Amino acid sequence: MSIVFPAALRFVAACAIAWAGLSGAVLSHEGHSHGDEAPALPVAAAAPRAEAKSERYELVATVQGHDLVFYLDTFETNAPVTDATLALSTPDGRRKAELQADGSYRLPAPWLEESEHHDLLVAVTAEGSTDILSLDLDLPAAKAAAATSESATAASLVERLTHQPPSVTAAGGFLLGLGAVVLFRRRRTIPIVVVLAVTATIVLGSAALAHEGHDAAPAEGGMMASPPSGGADRARRLGDGSIFVPKSLQRLLVLRTAVTATESVARTVALPGRVIADPNASGVVQSSVGGRLAPPANGFPRLGTRVTRGEVLATVTPPVQAVDVSDMRQRQGELDQQIAILDRRVIRFERLAGTGAVAQTQLDDARSERDGLKDRRAALDTVRGSPEALVAPVNGVIAEASATAGAMAAPGTVVFRIVDPGKLWVEALSFEALAPEGAATARLGDGRGMALTYRGAGLADRNQAVPVQFAVAGDPAGLRLGQFVTVHAPLTGERTGLAVPRSGILRAEGGSVVYEHVGAERFVARTVRTDPVDAERTLIAGGLEPGRRVVVQGAELLDQIR
Repeated sequence: MSIVFPAALRFVAACAIAWAGLSGAVLSHEGHSHGDEAPALPVAAAAPRAEAKSERYELVATVQGHDLVFYLDTFETNAPVTDATLALSTPDGRRKAELQADGSYRLPAPWLEESEHHDLLVAVTAEGSTDILSLDLDLPAAKAAAATSESATAASLVERLTHQPPSVTAAGGFLLGLGAVVLFRRRRTIPIVVVLAVTATIVLGSAALAHEGHDAAPAEGGMMASPPSGGADRARRLGDGSIFVPKSLQRLLVLRTAVTATESVARTVALPGRVIADPNASGVVQSSVGGRLAPPANGFPRLGTRVTRGEVLATVTPPVQAVDVSDMRQRQGELDQQIAILDRRVIRFERLAGTGAVAQTQLDDARSERDGLKDRRAALDTVRGSPEALVAPVNGVIAEASATAGAMAAPGTVVFRIVDPGKLWVEALSFEALAPEGAATARLGDGRGMALTYRGAGLADRNQAVPVQFAVAGDPAGLRLGQFVTVHAPLTGERTGLAVPRSGILRAEGGSVVYEHVGAERFVARTVRTDPVDAERTLIAGGLEPGRRVVVQGAELLDQIR
Protein backbone atom coordinates (compact mmCIF):
# COMPACT_ATOMS: atom_id res chain seq x y z
CA MET A 1 0.00 0.00 0.00
CA SER A 2 1.56 3.25 -1.08
CA ILE A 3 1.31 6.38 0.99
CA VAL A 4 0.26 9.59 -0.78
CA PHE A 5 1.55 12.78 0.80
CA PRO A 6 -0.49 15.96 0.56
CA ALA A 7 0.70 18.63 -1.84
CA ALA A 8 1.59 21.00 1.02
CA LEU A 9 3.75 18.42 2.70
CA ARG A 10 5.50 17.67 -0.59
CA PHE A 11 6.20 21.39 -0.96
CA VAL A 12 7.75 21.58 2.51
CA ALA A 13 9.86 18.52 1.78
CA ALA A 14 11.05 20.10 -1.47
CA CYS A 15 12.07 23.24 0.45
CA ALA A 16 13.98 21.15 2.99
CA ILE A 17 15.74 19.19 0.27
CA ALA A 18 16.71 22.44 -1.48
CA TRP A 19 18.21 23.80 1.75
CA ALA A 20 19.98 20.49 2.34
CA GLY A 21 21.50 20.59 -1.13
CA LEU A 22 22.63 24.19 -0.70
CA SER A 23 24.09 23.68 2.75
CA GLY A 24 25.62 20.32 1.79
CA ALA A 25 27.44 21.88 -1.14
CA VAL A 26 28.82 24.59 1.06
CA LEU A 27 29.65 22.21 3.88
CA SER A 28 31.41 19.84 1.56
CA HIS A 29 33.82 22.61 0.56
CA GLU A 30 33.97 24.59 3.77
CA GLY A 31 37.57 24.70 4.88
CA HIS A 32 38.66 22.68 1.81
CA SER A 33 39.98 25.25 -0.61
CA HIS A 34 41.48 23.72 -3.75
CA GLY A 35 43.88 26.60 -4.17
CA ASP A 36 47.10 27.52 -2.44
CA GLU A 37 45.40 27.69 0.98
CA ALA A 38 44.71 23.95 1.18
CA PRO A 39 45.77 22.61 4.58
CA ALA A 40 48.66 20.19 4.68
CA LEU A 41 47.84 16.54 5.13
CA PRO A 42 48.96 15.03 8.44
CA VAL A 43 52.34 13.39 8.17
CA ALA A 44 52.87 9.72 8.88
CA ALA A 45 53.50 9.11 12.56
CA ALA A 46 56.63 7.44 13.82
CA ALA A 47 56.72 4.16 15.69
CA PRO A 48 56.42 4.28 19.51
CA ARG A 49 59.72 5.40 20.99
CA ALA A 50 61.37 6.62 24.15
CA GLU A 51 64.68 8.37 24.81
CA ALA A 52 67.08 8.96 27.67
CA LYS A 53 70.48 10.52 28.13
CA SER A 54 73.39 10.66 30.54
CA GLU A 55 76.64 12.60 30.61
CA ARG A 56 78.20 10.17 28.18
CA TYR A 57 75.43 8.51 26.20
CA GLU A 58 72.15 9.14 24.44
CA LEU A 59 69.74 6.21 24.07
CA VAL A 60 66.62 5.83 21.90
CA ALA A 61 64.31 2.80 22.13
CA THR A 62 61.77 2.01 19.39
CA VAL A 63 59.19 -0.74 18.99
CA GLN A 64 59.47 -2.84 15.84
CA GLY A 65 56.93 -5.63 15.84
CA HIS A 66 57.48 -7.65 19.02
CA ASP A 67 61.06 -6.41 19.50
CA LEU A 68 62.72 -3.46 21.17
CA VAL A 69 65.42 -1.77 19.08
CA PHE A 70 67.95 0.48 20.85
CA TYR A 71 70.19 3.12 19.29
CA LEU A 72 73.13 4.14 21.50
CA ASP A 73 75.22 7.23 20.62
CA THR A 74 77.83 9.38 22.28
CA PHE A 75 76.09 12.39 23.79
CA GLU A 76 78.54 15.07 22.66
CA THR A 77 79.42 13.88 19.15
CA ASN A 78 76.34 11.81 18.21
CA ALA A 79 78.70 9.04 17.06
CA PRO A 80 77.26 5.51 17.26
CA VAL A 81 78.51 3.31 20.12
CA THR A 82 78.84 -0.29 18.96
CA ASP A 83 81.14 -1.75 21.61
CA ALA A 84 78.79 -1.50 24.63
CA THR A 85 76.67 -4.04 26.49
CA LEU A 86 72.97 -3.20 26.98
CA ALA A 87 71.16 -5.06 29.76
CA LEU A 88 67.42 -4.55 30.34
CA SER A 89 65.31 -5.50 33.35
CA THR A 90 62.23 -7.34 31.98
CA PRO A 91 59.36 -9.35 33.52
CA ASP A 92 61.30 -12.44 32.42
CA GLY A 93 64.44 -11.30 34.23
CA ARG A 94 67.60 -9.52 33.13
CA ARG A 95 68.14 -9.73 29.35
CA LYS A 96 70.89 -8.45 27.07
CA ALA A 97 70.25 -6.80 23.71
CA GLU A 98 72.08 -8.24 20.72
CA LEU A 99 74.25 -6.02 18.51
CA GLN A 100 73.01 -5.85 14.90
CA ALA A 101 74.87 -5.26 11.64
CA ASP A 102 73.59 -1.66 11.39
CA GLY A 103 74.97 -0.78 14.83
CA SER A 104 71.66 -1.01 16.71
CA TYR A 105 70.78 -3.36 19.57
CA ARG A 106 67.72 -5.64 19.39
CA LEU A 107 65.86 -7.43 22.19
CA PRO A 108 62.75 -9.66 21.80
CA ALA A 109 59.97 -8.19 24.01
CA PRO A 110 56.70 -10.19 23.80
CA TRP A 111 55.67 -8.71 27.16
CA LEU A 112 55.08 -5.30 25.56
CA GLU A 113 51.48 -6.27 24.70
CA GLU A 114 50.56 -6.75 28.36
CA SER A 115 50.20 -3.02 29.10
CA GLU A 116 50.28 0.38 27.45
CA HIS A 117 52.97 1.94 29.67
CA HIS A 118 56.40 0.50 30.43
CA ASP A 119 59.21 1.83 32.63
CA LEU A 120 62.44 0.58 31.06
CA LEU A 121 65.69 0.46 33.02
CA VAL A 122 68.73 -0.07 30.77
CA ALA A 123 72.29 -0.61 32.03
CA VAL A 124 74.91 0.51 29.48
CA THR A 125 78.38 -0.91 30.11
CA ALA A 126 81.37 0.27 28.06
CA GLU A 127 85.04 0.95 28.74
CA GLY A 128 84.80 -0.47 32.25
CA SER A 129 81.98 1.81 33.50
CA THR A 130 78.20 1.46 33.63
CA ASP A 131 75.49 4.08 33.09
CA ILE A 132 71.89 3.45 34.16
CA LEU A 133 69.32 5.00 31.81
CA SER A 134 65.57 5.14 32.50
CA LEU A 135 63.01 5.32 29.67
CA ASP A 136 59.21 5.76 29.72
CA LEU A 137 57.64 3.89 26.79
CA ASP A 138 53.96 4.41 25.98
CA LEU A 139 52.11 2.18 23.52
CA PRO A 140 48.86 3.69 22.14
CA ALA A 141 45.75 1.46 22.31
CA ALA A 142 43.85 0.67 19.11
CA LYS A 143 40.40 1.17 20.71
CA ALA A 144 41.34 4.51 22.16
CA ALA A 145 42.61 5.60 18.76
CA ALA A 146 39.32 4.54 17.09
CA ALA A 147 37.24 6.36 19.72
CA THR A 148 39.35 9.43 19.31
CA SER A 149 38.81 9.32 15.54
CA GLU A 150 35.00 8.98 15.92
CA SER A 151 34.77 11.80 18.43
CA ALA A 152 36.93 13.99 16.22
CA THR A 153 34.63 13.27 13.25
CA ALA A 154 31.51 14.14 15.25
CA ALA A 155 33.08 17.30 16.60
CA SER A 156 34.11 18.29 13.10
CA LEU A 157 30.56 17.74 11.81
CA VAL A 158 29.00 19.81 14.59
CA GLU A 159 31.52 22.56 13.99
CA ARG A 160 30.69 22.65 10.28
CA LEU A 161 26.97 22.78 10.95
CA THR A 162 27.32 25.58 13.49
CA HIS A 163 29.56 27.64 11.26
CA GLN A 164 27.45 27.89 8.14
CA PRO A 165 27.60 31.08 6.07
CA PRO A 166 24.80 33.64 6.76
CA SER A 167 23.47 33.22 3.22
CA VAL A 168 22.78 29.50 3.75
CA THR A 169 21.12 30.12 7.13
CA ALA A 170 18.89 32.85 5.71
CA ALA A 171 17.87 30.70 2.72
CA GLY A 172 16.99 27.77 5.00
CA GLY A 173 14.89 29.92 7.30
CA PHE A 174 13.01 31.42 4.37
CA LEU A 175 12.19 28.01 2.87
CA LEU A 176 11.03 26.51 6.19
CA GLY A 177 8.92 29.57 6.98
CA LEU A 178 7.30 29.43 3.57
CA GLY A 179 6.43 25.76 4.08
CA ALA A 180 4.94 26.43 7.53
CA VAL A 181 2.69 29.22 6.15
CA VAL A 182 1.36 26.90 3.45
CA LEU A 183 0.50 24.24 6.03
CA PHE A 184 -1.34 26.72 8.25
CA ARG A 185 -3.33 28.06 5.32
CA ARG A 186 -4.30 24.50 4.34
CA ARG A 187 -5.18 23.85 7.99
CA ARG A 188 -3.45 20.53 7.99
CA THR A 189 -3.07 18.64 11.23
CA ILE A 190 0.50 17.64 10.58
CA PRO A 191 2.56 19.10 13.44
CA ILE A 192 5.20 21.61 12.60
CA VAL A 193 7.59 19.62 14.79
CA VAL A 194 7.36 16.67 12.40
CA VAL A 195 8.21 18.91 9.46
CA LEU A 196 11.19 20.38 11.27
CA ALA A 197 12.38 16.91 12.32
CA VAL A 198 12.21 15.66 8.74
CA THR A 199 14.07 18.75 7.53
CA ALA A 200 16.80 18.41 10.19
CA THR A 201 17.21 14.73 9.34
CA ILE A 202 17.68 15.50 5.66
CA VAL A 203 20.15 18.33 6.38
CA LEU A 204 22.21 16.28 8.80
CA GLY A 205 22.24 13.32 6.44
CA SER A 206 23.37 15.43 3.50
CA ALA A 207 26.10 17.08 5.57
CA ALA A 208 27.37 13.72 6.72
CA LEU A 209 27.36 12.37 3.16
CA ALA A 210 29.10 15.47 1.88
CA HIS A 211 31.97 14.88 4.30
CA GLU A 212 32.14 11.12 4.09
CA GLY A 213 35.76 10.10 3.68
CA HIS A 214 37.15 13.36 5.12
CA ASP A 215 39.17 12.82 8.28
CA ALA A 216 39.04 15.11 11.24
CA ALA A 217 41.27 18.15 11.13
CA PRO A 218 44.75 17.44 12.41
CA ALA A 219 45.86 18.73 15.75
CA GLU A 220 47.93 21.87 16.02
CA GLY A 221 51.35 21.34 14.42
CA GLY A 222 50.14 18.33 12.42
CA MET A 223 51.48 15.83 14.99
CA MET A 224 49.62 13.33 17.17
CA ALA A 225 50.34 13.32 20.87
CA SER A 226 50.73 9.52 20.93
CA PRO A 227 51.67 8.19 17.48
CA PRO A 228 50.22 4.75 16.73
CA SER A 229 52.40 1.70 16.54
CA GLY A 230 53.68 0.58 13.19
CA GLY A 231 53.92 4.05 11.62
CA ALA A 232 56.52 5.07 9.11
CA ASP A 233 59.89 5.94 10.62
CA ARG A 234 60.94 8.82 8.37
CA ALA A 235 62.38 12.31 8.78
CA ARG A 236 60.04 15.29 8.53
CA ARG A 237 59.77 18.94 9.45
CA LEU A 238 57.33 19.50 12.29
CA GLY A 239 54.75 22.25 12.65
CA ASP A 240 56.93 24.32 15.01
CA GLY A 241 59.77 24.41 12.46
CA SER A 242 61.92 21.76 14.14
CA ILE A 243 63.04 18.63 12.31
CA PHE A 244 62.40 15.08 13.44
CA VAL A 245 65.12 12.67 12.25
CA PRO A 246 65.02 9.06 13.49
CA LYS A 247 68.28 7.61 14.73
CA SER A 248 68.41 5.14 11.86
CA LEU A 249 68.45 8.00 9.34
CA GLN A 250 70.91 10.03 11.43
CA ARG A 251 73.42 7.25 10.94
CA LEU A 252 72.85 7.15 7.19
CA LEU A 253 73.35 10.92 6.99
CA VAL A 254 76.42 10.67 9.30
CA LEU A 255 75.22 13.54 11.50
CA ARG A 256 77.85 14.62 14.03
CA THR A 257 77.58 17.25 16.74
CA ALA A 258 79.84 19.27 19.02
CA VAL A 259 79.21 21.08 22.29
CA THR A 260 79.81 24.83 22.08
CA ALA A 261 82.19 26.51 24.51
CA THR A 262 83.34 30.11 24.92
CA GLU A 263 86.84 30.79 23.56
CA SER A 264 89.11 33.78 23.14
CA VAL A 265 90.65 33.90 19.67
CA ALA A 266 92.76 36.42 17.79
CA ARG A 267 91.10 38.92 15.52
CA THR A 268 91.42 37.92 11.89
CA VAL A 269 90.62 39.41 8.51
CA ALA A 270 89.61 37.56 5.35
CA LEU A 271 91.72 38.57 2.33
CA PRO A 272 91.50 37.58 -1.33
CA GLY A 273 94.62 35.77 -2.47
CA ARG A 274 96.06 33.54 -5.16
CA VAL A 275 98.73 30.88 -5.38
CA ILE A 276 102.09 31.97 -6.81
CA ALA A 277 105.45 30.25 -7.27
CA ASP A 278 108.35 30.59 -4.88
CA PRO A 279 110.74 32.97 -6.70
CA ASN A 280 113.73 30.94 -5.45
CA ALA A 281 112.35 27.63 -6.66
CA SER A 282 110.86 28.51 -10.04
CA GLY A 283 111.99 29.87 -13.38
CA VAL A 284 111.13 30.43 -17.02
CA VAL A 285 112.79 29.27 -20.22
CA GLN A 286 112.94 32.05 -22.83
CA SER A 287 114.51 32.47 -26.24
CA SER A 288 117.13 35.21 -26.37
CA VAL A 289 116.98 35.41 -30.19
CA GLY A 290 114.09 34.89 -32.54
CA GLY A 291 114.07 31.62 -34.39
CA ARG A 292 112.38 28.35 -35.21
CA LEU A 293 111.74 25.92 -32.34
CA ALA A 294 112.97 22.37 -32.60
CA PRO A 295 112.73 19.51 -30.08
CA PRO A 296 115.82 17.88 -28.56
CA ALA A 297 116.69 14.26 -29.19
CA ASN A 298 114.13 12.93 -26.67
CA GLY A 299 111.37 15.39 -27.68
CA PHE A 300 109.74 18.30 -25.89
CA PRO A 301 109.01 17.64 -22.19
CA ARG A 302 105.28 17.38 -21.48
CA LEU A 303 103.37 19.10 -18.68
CA GLY A 304 104.16 17.68 -15.26
CA THR A 305 107.52 16.26 -16.33
CA ARG A 306 110.25 16.66 -13.73
CA VAL A 307 113.41 18.27 -15.13
CA THR A 308 116.84 19.07 -13.70
CA ARG A 309 118.86 22.21 -13.90
CA GLY A 310 120.91 22.47 -17.15
CA GLU A 311 118.78 19.95 -19.07
CA VAL A 312 118.18 20.92 -22.73
CA LEU A 313 114.47 21.36 -23.27
CA ALA A 314 114.40 22.80 -26.83
CA THR A 315 116.53 24.50 -29.48
CA VAL A 316 115.98 27.72 -31.46
CA THR A 317 117.42 28.11 -34.94
CA PRO A 318 117.64 31.80 -35.91
CA PRO A 319 116.56 32.57 -39.49
CA VAL A 320 118.91 34.30 -41.98
CA GLN A 321 117.43 37.10 -44.08
CA ALA A 322 118.10 37.46 -47.82
CA VAL A 323 120.12 40.63 -47.29
CA ASP A 324 122.22 38.88 -44.70
CA VAL A 325 122.81 35.98 -47.08
CA SER A 326 124.04 38.39 -49.80
CA ASP A 327 126.41 40.14 -47.41
CA MET A 328 127.60 36.81 -46.09
CA ARG A 329 128.41 35.53 -49.56
CA GLN A 330 130.24 38.73 -50.40
CA ARG A 331 132.25 38.43 -47.24
CA GLN A 332 132.98 34.80 -47.95
CA GLY A 333 134.31 35.77 -51.41
CA GLU A 334 136.60 38.38 -49.96
CA LEU A 335 137.93 35.93 -47.39
CA ASP A 336 138.51 33.28 -50.06
CA GLN A 337 140.49 35.78 -52.13
CA GLN A 338 142.63 36.84 -49.18
CA ILE A 339 143.23 33.22 -48.21
CA ALA A 340 144.41 32.43 -51.78
CA ILE A 341 146.86 35.35 -51.74
CA LEU A 342 148.24 34.25 -48.38
CA ASP A 343 148.59 30.67 -49.58
CA ARG A 344 150.85 31.79 -52.45
CA ARG A 345 152.81 34.04 -50.12
CA VAL A 346 153.42 31.22 -47.66
CA ILE A 347 154.64 28.97 -50.48
CA ARG A 348 157.06 31.63 -51.73
CA PHE A 349 158.35 32.35 -48.20
CA GLU A 350 158.92 28.66 -47.65
CA ARG A 351 161.24 28.50 -50.72
CA LEU A 352 163.12 31.67 -49.81
CA ALA A 353 163.47 30.76 -46.14
CA GLY A 354 165.75 27.85 -47.13
CA THR A 355 168.25 30.20 -48.81
CA GLY A 356 168.11 32.77 -46.03
CA ALA A 357 166.56 35.45 -48.25
CA VAL A 358 163.45 35.62 -46.03
CA ALA A 359 163.51 35.55 -42.30
CA GLN A 360 161.70 32.74 -40.49
CA THR A 361 159.50 35.21 -38.63
CA GLN A 362 158.02 36.49 -41.86
CA LEU A 363 157.04 32.93 -42.80
CA ASP A 364 155.40 32.37 -39.45
CA ASP A 365 153.42 35.63 -39.64
CA ALA A 366 152.14 34.72 -43.08
CA ARG A 367 151.00 31.32 -41.87
CA SER A 368 149.21 32.82 -38.81
CA GLU A 369 147.39 35.36 -40.92
CA ARG A 370 146.26 32.65 -43.35
CA ASP A 371 144.98 30.43 -40.52
CA GLY A 372 143.00 33.34 -39.04
CA LEU A 373 141.27 34.00 -42.33
CA LYS A 374 140.35 30.34 -42.65
CA ASP A 375 138.78 30.38 -39.18
CA ARG A 376 136.71 33.41 -40.06
CA ARG A 377 135.61 31.70 -43.26
CA ALA A 378 134.53 28.59 -41.33
CA ALA A 379 132.59 30.70 -38.82
CA LEU A 380 130.54 32.23 -41.60
CA ASP A 381 129.60 28.75 -42.80
CA THR A 382 128.34 27.69 -39.36
CA VAL A 383 126.37 30.85 -38.55
CA ARG A 384 123.47 29.80 -40.75
CA GLY A 385 122.94 26.43 -39.01
CA SER A 386 123.94 26.83 -35.32
CA PRO A 387 120.80 26.69 -33.06
CA GLU A 388 120.46 28.12 -29.52
CA ALA A 389 119.93 25.55 -26.76
CA LEU A 390 117.17 26.33 -24.23
CA VAL A 391 118.09 24.78 -20.84
CA ALA A 392 116.22 24.47 -17.53
CA PRO A 393 117.36 27.11 -15.00
CA VAL A 394 116.11 25.23 -11.86
CA ASN A 395 114.96 21.82 -10.74
CA GLY A 396 111.19 21.26 -10.82
CA VAL A 397 108.30 20.22 -13.02
CA ILE A 398 106.98 21.71 -16.24
CA ALA A 399 104.04 23.87 -15.17
CA GLU A 400 103.48 25.62 -18.49
CA ALA A 401 104.62 24.77 -22.02
CA SER A 402 104.04 26.44 -25.38
CA ALA A 403 106.61 24.59 -27.52
CA THR A 404 105.62 23.34 -30.97
CA ALA A 405 108.03 21.95 -33.48
CA GLY A 406 108.59 24.41 -36.32
CA ALA A 407 106.96 27.35 -34.56
CA MET A 408 108.67 30.74 -34.71
CA ALA A 409 109.62 32.14 -31.31
CA ALA A 410 110.18 35.87 -30.90
CA PRO A 411 112.96 37.12 -28.63
CA GLY A 412 111.81 36.94 -24.99
CA THR A 413 109.06 34.38 -25.61
CA VAL A 414 108.37 32.15 -22.57
CA VAL A 415 108.60 28.63 -23.92
CA PHE A 416 108.51 26.75 -20.58
CA ARG A 417 107.67 27.61 -16.97
CA ILE A 418 109.26 25.42 -14.31
CA VAL A 419 107.93 25.26 -10.73
CA ASP A 420 108.90 23.25 -7.69
CA PRO A 421 105.49 21.87 -6.50
CA GLY A 422 106.77 21.50 -2.96
CA LYS A 423 107.54 25.20 -2.62
CA LEU A 424 104.52 27.41 -3.32
CA TRP A 425 103.51 30.80 -1.97
CA VAL A 426 100.24 32.70 -1.57
CA GLU A 427 99.95 36.40 -2.30
CA ALA A 428 97.07 38.39 -0.78
CA LEU A 429 96.00 42.03 -0.80
CA SER A 430 95.41 43.61 2.59
CA PHE A 431 93.89 46.96 3.56
CA GLU A 432 94.94 46.62 7.21
CA ALA A 433 98.23 46.11 9.01
CA LEU A 434 98.74 42.41 9.78
CA ALA A 435 100.47 40.78 12.72
CA PRO A 436 103.57 39.03 11.25
CA GLU A 437 103.99 36.80 14.30
CA GLY A 438 100.47 35.33 14.02
CA ALA A 439 99.55 32.12 12.22
CA ALA A 440 97.65 32.62 8.97
CA THR A 441 95.51 30.06 7.15
CA ALA A 442 94.05 29.77 3.67
CA ARG A 443 90.77 28.20 2.56
CA LEU A 444 90.35 26.68 -0.89
CA GLY A 445 87.19 26.66 -2.96
CA ASP A 446 86.45 23.02 -2.09
CA GLY A 447 86.57 23.75 1.65
CA ARG A 448 90.08 22.48 2.35
CA GLY A 449 92.36 24.52 4.57
CA MET A 450 96.13 24.93 4.77
CA ALA A 451 98.56 26.68 7.08
CA LEU A 452 100.60 29.67 5.90
CA THR A 453 103.86 31.25 7.04
CA TYR A 454 104.37 35.00 6.79
CA ARG A 455 107.08 35.99 4.30
CA GLY A 456 106.73 39.75 3.92
CA ALA A 457 104.65 42.70 2.79
CA GLY A 458 105.24 45.23 0.04
CA LEU A 459 105.82 48.94 0.50
CA ALA A 460 104.07 49.97 -2.72
CA ASP A 461 100.29 50.01 -2.96
CA ARG A 462 98.55 47.80 -5.49
CA ASN A 463 94.97 48.97 -6.13
CA GLN A 464 95.05 50.86 -2.83
CA ALA A 465 96.07 47.67 -0.98
CA VAL A 466 99.37 46.25 0.24
CA PRO A 467 100.49 42.90 -1.23
CA VAL A 468 101.37 40.35 1.45
CA GLN A 469 103.11 37.05 0.72
CA PHE A 470 102.91 33.79 2.66
CA ALA A 471 104.63 30.44 2.18
CA VAL A 472 102.48 27.32 2.15
CA ALA A 473 103.40 25.16 5.14
CA GLY A 474 103.07 21.41 4.84
CA ASP A 475 102.14 19.47 1.74
CA PRO A 476 100.72 21.75 -0.98
CA ALA A 477 99.38 18.82 -3.02
CA GLY A 478 96.54 19.78 -5.33
CA LEU A 479 97.47 23.47 -5.60
CA ARG A 480 98.07 25.14 -8.93
CA LEU A 481 99.48 28.50 -9.94
CA GLY A 482 96.91 31.29 -10.09
CA GLN A 483 94.38 29.40 -7.95
CA PHE A 484 92.23 31.75 -5.86
CA VAL A 485 92.07 31.25 -2.11
CA THR A 486 90.72 33.09 0.93
CA VAL A 487 93.45 34.04 3.39
CA HIS A 488 92.57 34.45 7.06
CA ALA A 489 95.37 36.62 8.46
CA PRO A 490 95.70 37.63 12.12
CA LEU A 491 95.27 41.18 13.37
CA THR A 492 96.12 42.71 16.71
CA GLY A 493 93.69 42.12 19.60
CA GLU A 494 91.33 39.30 20.62
CA ARG A 495 87.61 38.53 20.58
CA THR A 496 85.34 36.11 22.45
CA GLY A 497 82.70 33.74 21.12
CA LEU A 498 81.80 30.15 20.32
CA ALA A 499 84.23 28.61 17.82
CA VAL A 500 82.61 25.90 15.66
CA PRO A 501 83.72 24.16 12.44
CA ARG A 502 82.73 25.89 9.24
CA SER A 503 80.88 22.77 8.08
CA GLY A 504 78.20 23.50 10.69
CA ILE A 505 77.39 27.00 9.36
CA LEU A 506 74.75 27.32 6.65
CA ARG A 507 73.89 30.41 4.63
CA ALA A 508 70.24 31.45 4.67
CA GLU A 509 68.21 34.48 3.63
CA GLY A 510 68.28 35.88 7.15
CA GLY A 511 72.01 35.32 7.64
CA SER A 512 73.86 32.33 9.05
CA VAL A 513 72.08 29.31 10.52
CA VAL A 514 73.21 26.41 12.70
CA TYR A 515 71.20 23.36 13.73
CA GLU A 516 70.97 22.65 17.44
CA HIS A 517 70.50 19.08 18.61
CA VAL A 518 67.77 19.69 21.20
CA GLY A 519 66.64 16.09 21.53
CA ALA A 520 67.77 12.63 20.61
CA GLU A 521 65.85 12.83 17.32
CA ARG A 522 64.97 16.52 17.08
CA PHE A 523 66.88 19.44 15.59
CA VAL A 524 66.09 23.16 15.61
CA ALA A 525 67.53 25.83 13.30
CA ARG A 526 69.12 28.81 15.09
CA THR A 527 69.96 32.09 13.36
CA VAL A 528 73.39 33.26 14.55
CA ARG A 529 75.87 36.05 13.94
CA THR A 530 79.28 34.80 12.78
CA ASP A 531 82.79 36.10 12.28
CA PRO A 532 85.61 34.23 10.48
CA VAL A 533 88.37 32.74 12.63
CA ASP A 534 90.49 30.71 10.24
CA ALA A 535 90.13 28.31 7.34
CA GLU A 536 88.54 25.61 9.50
CA ARG A 537 86.49 27.44 12.16
CA THR A 538 83.93 30.22 12.46
CA LEU A 539 83.17 32.23 15.57
CA ILE A 540 79.52 32.48 16.67
CA ALA A 541 79.33 35.96 18.15
CA GLY A 542 75.60 35.92 18.97
CA GLY A 543 72.41 33.91 18.76
CA LEU A 544 73.56 30.78 20.62
CA GLU A 545 74.53 30.03 24.20
CA PRO A 546 77.49 27.95 25.40
CA GLY A 547 76.94 24.29 26.20
CA ARG A 548 74.60 23.63 23.28
CA ARG A 549 75.01 20.77 20.85
CA VAL A 550 75.26 21.92 17.23
CA VAL A 551 75.53 19.86 14.08
CA VAL A 552 79.05 20.12 12.63
CA GLN A 553 78.78 17.39 9.97
CA GLY A 554 75.83 16.74 7.68
CA ALA A 555 74.10 20.06 8.34
CA GLU A 556 73.56 20.70 4.63
CA LEU A 557 71.74 17.34 4.32
CA LEU A 558 69.65 18.09 7.39
CA ASP A 559 68.60 21.41 5.87
CA GLN A 560 67.07 19.62 2.85
CA ILE A 561 64.44 17.77 4.93
CA ARG A 562 60.92 19.05 4.34
